[in-house]
Amino acid sequence: MAERAPSKWLITLAVMVPTLIEILDTSIANVALQHIQGSLSAGQDEVTWVLTSYLVSNAIVIPISGYLSKVFGRRNYLLLSVVVFTVASMMCGLATSLGMLIFFRIVQGIGGGGLQPMSQAILLEAYPPKERGLAMAIFAMGAVLGPILGPLLGGYITDNYSWRWIFNINVPVGMLAMVLIWLYIKDPDYLERRKSGDTVDYIGLALLSLGLGSLQVVLDKGQQDDWFNNDFILTLSVVATLCLTSFVVWELMRKEPIVDLKVFRDRSFATGNVVMFFGYFAFFGAIVLLPLYLQNLMGYTAFLSGVVLGPGGLIMLVVLPVVGKLTQRIDARFILFVGLLVSAYSLFTMAGFSLDIDLGTAITARNIQAVGIAFFFVPLSYLTMAFIPKKGMNNASAVFNLLRNLGGSFGVAFVTTLLARRAQFHQARLIENMTPYNLTYQSTFAQIKDYLAAKALGLYDASQMAGAALYKLMLQQANAMAFCDVFHAQAMMFMGLAVLMWIMKKPPMGAKLDEGTH
Repeated sequence: MAERAPSKWLITLAVMVPTLIEILDTSIANVALQHIQGSLSAGQDEVTWVLTSYLVSNAIVIPISGYLSKVFGRRNYLLLSVVVFTVASMMCGLATSLGMLIFFRIVQGIGGGGLQPMSQAILLEAYPPKERGLAMAIFAMGAVLGPILGPLLGGYITDNYSWRWIFNINVPVGMLAMVLIWLYIKDPDYLERRKSGDTVDYIGLALLSLGLGSLQVVLDKGQQDDWFNNDFILTLSVVATLCLTSFVVWELMRKEPIVDLKVFRDRSFATGNVVMFFGYFAFFGAIVLLPLYLQNLMGYTAFLSGVVLGPGGLIMLVVLPVVGKLTQRIDARFILFVGLLVSAYSLFTMAGFSLDIDLGTAITARNIQAVGIAFFFVPLSYLTMAFIPKKGMNNASAVFNLLRNLGGSFGVAFVTTLLARRAQFHQARLIENMTPYNLTYQSTFAQIKDYLAAKALGLYDASQMAGAALYKLMLQQANAMAFCDVFHAQAMMFMGLAVLMWIMKKPPMGAKLDEGTH
């Protein structure tokens, strides 16, 4: 008698529990860096390697996860990944030095790298073809909400307990994930396994590891180290370019590549990855910018910033499953088109912010963005994978998740750099008018000086303080305009993607979907 397949909901639980904690760990430590720095007596530049080390090892493992599932078997690879991730998390919590913490963050990234692509592939296979939009909605809850909830959860744990608990909480969750995977995840019959006589693509693996590792360090450290004016960043940029270019050429020549790049022959898959890369580029950059705008320029507390961001997360939880259901009845390209336009509109709204906006205006813009991202991520994942056969799902999902993560990394590097450059530009323009020959400046300066002099300050002190106050106001306005410029650039990116996305093929619908090539 054939063994009964586990319920799709049990499979969903088994893969989403470890995936969520892995995604959370990409951002949960961000808010704890100062605490870690003080606890382990580390320098400010040194402690940022706690973040970079995890991202580097994670980025290297993601694209080869499809190959590793062939080597170990998918269930065994998932189990091994969760075990490595959980043990490394425990050791991070026990770290007594910065070097020890960074080492086990690398190990943690190696363990967690395969969880996202494997989870996505398993979900796509566990659900009937017509419900794959719903499967991607569930996956999106982890992929999209993880980076948002990470800093909030990390801040709460760090403030109320200890930074070590941001790692220790992974241990019981990881143990639960091991049990669920063992009980409910099985290797499908069509899964190809690596044979004992097959050669290992060591050259491809080396090129990929060195190239992606160098690229991730460049993206994470570039702005901090002044990009190509720094010899270390310049060298790594050259290494990344040479290695990744060589990797693409090498893999296309191989019969058994470690990453099968021929999957890009599928028009929908190739276009979907471009849209995902630049969409996540703009989305993740906005996630970074909005809290900075509220806290640094408008004086919001961390709690008030959470009030702005929090409702958006709840909206996504509600809207994502609805969008997943819509893909069963409506051409997913139209849903994606709406998502891109709504995302662009939310960023145009943020580009119109001033320092006089109220809390409701900020919350509204953020909530519109949340709706847009729900209508973006689900149909895009569905469209990108629509014509990928089941046996190629692991490899395709690995590539898709790699480009999504790289899009986020490029996005953060882009917005932080553009923000600094535009702030310098606006500061230079504004300061040109801060002269005694400008009547508006002269009048404002006199009013402030007279006000301060009336407060029993000396005339000289009042003049000094008036000048300082106007200079501070100028810097604030220059930075505010820089934020608006970056929001506008991201909005235009979504508008461009709304045109590009129509290259993707119309997905099969209804009965045609169930009779497809999957």
